[in-house]
Amino acid sequence: MNKIRKGDEVIVTTGKDKGRRGTVLQVLEDGRVLVEGVNLAKKHIKPNPNIGEMGGIKDKAMPLDISNVLVFNPKSKKGERVGFRIKDDGSRVRIFRGTGDVVDI
Repeated sequence: MNKIRKGDEVIVTTGKDKGRRGTVLQVLEDGRVLVEGVNLAKKHIKPNPNIGEMGGIKDKAMPLDISNVLVFNPKSKKGERVGFRIKDDGSRVRIFRGTGDVVDI
């Protein structure tokens, strides 16, 4: 069970995009995450008339290391670390370490 999952809203803590928020699009196997609208790179694309693709320069999201993002807590309006708590019925839930609130509602 991962602390950061696809669909979480995260905030970047280090690097050129520090302080920016976005939604996790994908969690990669090697410990990196792809965040929507963060860490963009320019990709030069050749036109391909066979499939109707126009050429030009497009922005492409590049992966960030998972240690450089924190899950955004809407109550405190900050990024917080995530931990786990075992409920009485034996299931595990993700919680914010600072406040103890449940992440998945």
